Amino acid sequence: MKKKEPVGQISLQIAAHQANPSPPVGPALGQRGLNIMQFCKDFNELCKKENIEPGMPTPVVISYYADKSFSMILKKPPVPVLVKKALKLNSASKKPGTDFVGSINMDQIAEIAKIKMGDMGVDSLEAASQMVIGTCRSMGVKVV
Repeated sequence: MKKKEPVGQISLQIAAHQANPSPPVGPALGQRGLNIMQFCKDFNELCKKENIEPGMPTPVVISYYADKSFSMILKKPPVPVLVKKALKLNSASKKPGTDFVGSINMDQIAEIAKIKMGDMGVDSLEAASQMVIGTCRSMGVKVV
């Protein structure tokens, strides 16, 4: 059987377990003629299966095909969200580099890097950790 070629892709960021037909999901899928309710059901089920915390912003890449079917790839939450969760922060610094909102140790950085490594496109934990450190610095989080 011949493999289907996707007609296009849609990238969205949706709160885990909370996909519904309202924006941004409804308009993004509706204008392409995709089944919105089926996507919401599948997305919420996949979040449950992947044990993603409810409400956590979750990026998803939807590939859609000419026959109006679709497939999706769920990614891990963004690094800034994971850093804020690890440090229990409400927001990042308004002036990163001069005002610091907290500090993070290398063990926490390695843990976040392990979670995000598959989405980052790197093959070493060290490279992923360096990317997380860069994000921490841009958020005003001191690395110790």
